[in-house]
Amino acid sequence: MRRSIVSTVLASSLVFTIVGCTPRPDVADDAAEAFLKALSNHTDAGEQTDNPSAATAAIEETWQSLQAEGLEATLKDTNTDGTVATANYTMNWDLPNDRHFEYDARMTLTKSNGHWTVRWVPTVMHPDLGANQHLELRSVKAEIANVVGSDGAVLLEPGKTYRVFVNTKKTDDLLGTMRRISGELDEMRRDDKSTPQINPEAKAREARDVDGEYSVLSVSAQQGQHLKEVFSNEPGIRLNEEQALVRPDPGFAPDIMSRVSRIVEGDLQGNNGWKVVAATKEGSEVRKLGGEDAKPAPSVHVSLSRKVQDAAQAAVNTRSDAKTMMVVMRPSTGEILAVAQTEKADEDGDAALMGQYPPGSTFKMITTFAGMQRQGLTPDSTVGCPGTQNIGGRIVTNYNSFSLGMTSLESAFARSCNTTFANISTQLKPGELKDTAAQFGIGQDFTIDGLDTVTGTVPDGEKMLDRTEAGYGQGLDLVSPFGMAVAASTAAAGKMPTPYLIAGTNHKTDVKGEQTNPLPKEQTDGLRRIMRAVVTSGSGTGVSGAGDVYAKTGEAEISGGSHSWLVGYRGDLAFATLIVLGGGSEHATKVTNTFFTNLDAKED
Repeated sequence: MRRSIVSTVLASSLVFTIVGCTPRPDVADDAAEAFLKALSNHTDAGEQTDNPSAATAAIEETWQSLQAEGLEATLKDTNTDGTVATANYTMNWDLPNDRHFEYDARMTLTKSNGHWTVRWVPTVMHPDLGANQHLELRSVKAEIANVVGSDGAVLLEPGKTYRVFVNTKKTDDLLGTMRRISGELDEMRRDDKSTPQINPEAKAREARDVDGEYSVLSVSAQQGQHLKEVFSNEPGIRLNEEQALVRPDPGFAPDIMSRVSRIVEGDLQGNNGWKVVAATKEGSEVRKLGGEDAKPAPSVHVSLSRKVQDAAQAAVNTRSDAKTMMVVMRPSTGEILAVAQTEKADEDGDAALMGQYPPGSTFKMITTFAGMQRQGLTPDSTVGCPGTQNIGGRIVTNYNSFSLGMTSLESAFARSCNTTFANISTQLKPGELKDTAAQFGIGQDFTIDGLDTVTGTVPDGEKMLDRTEAGYGQGLDLVSPFGMAVAASTAAAGKMPTPYLIAGTNHKTDVKGEQTNPLPKEQTDGLRRIMRAVVTSGSGTGVSGAGDVYAKTGEAEISGGSHSWLVGYRGDLAFATLIVLGGGSEHATKVTNTFFTNLDAKED
């Protein structure tokens, strides 16, 4: 609702009620107040000036361009010198969304034939308006924030994309048009692997139900420019430039970053500002007169590290012939630093996060900890490591049937004796191995914003055979590389971290059945000691040149071959590397060693 004028009048002034037929006041104060009241009420203020047509047009232009919902004009004082008077006043515009634009202004009045009239100039509406200018309200768009990785690298930023449209009214051959688009995309992908693909038959079927323009797909700015040139003479194909979040490196974790983009889009918008400007009749901005600045949103932080992801991806790509994958985490915080897969692994979807594979001897980390917690074992305990052992009718055999005889737990772990750990797990009560695995995150149900994950499953072990086989990572044991990265992080941190991808209170990870208590220090130190022995003198010497690495190797036998594993940590980096049907653990060890070589080269 428009506000009524509130005027401060000199003590000697008389108040007049202004109506259309009332004669013009012969006192300057009353004339100024009458004009301001008419201006506030958005009525006939222009008629009270010496140039009614120009004033009325200019006043109306300002009201409309400000989208004003009201005006409160307050007369401050009037100075009269004969037939000329100067009036000072305050203008307070009521603008949409509870905004206010307030300023001081001044007008000149002249007396003729006993009546005072406002001298019309644009500055009556604002002191900084020039000829043929008006006030105008405009929005100030907040800059879209970036998405930043844990090492400070920008992973998503505001940019442009192109959307490809096909107009069904302008093409007689939808399928042919879709095939031309698909063929050009395939050609572009030879040089740019990030170029998307389409199924032309499926697109043509969908487009047949559209009367007009059908959106085929979105491409990057560079790809769009190329397609725009190629299809410039195709009347049925149009490319439209759009604002969007773009990846500076299109090849960087594309699936994960696409999900992140959709999730955080609203977090990046910020709060738009506004401004009142002096504008020309053509709409050009002359100067800003007031308003509020836009408030951009802070950058959104994600856990992925550009350096770690690139190092991991390059490492798994050295075995591009296989389904090779690697997950890297920061034990102290739960940050998921890298999720890398080869194209062959991509055929199985998010295999590194959700694929379920027997862990082989890497699971001996869990079995060892259960033995230390529940059977009083230490790294120096004497245990048996026969080459072959019959445990309840199950014949357990070491790799190539090697035997250490009676040896220390540390030595049995470093050399990866199946018989030792099958015997330890067999002696556990049903459920104890499963409970220990949960302390390390295996079997936990994480709901991570931006990622779908499955850690794995461990049998209760009601049947002795299940306990026997589970002790060395066979039988019913199943894990993902993500699950084993959580387990390695737990060993490094002494407590299971809560993994996450997107930072901030709006993107928390939900954990069902979370074990929040720290692991017992004595047993944790013992586990770390024997994991280090794997690298210094055991089956993991292939990463001995990569620094203080703590690890466990694994070869999980399945029908048709075996999976190659290496799981562990160095400093505040925990990792799990898997080559599906990759054979012996030395192959995963080699990929992991390449990862550290790549990473250390980047840090140099």
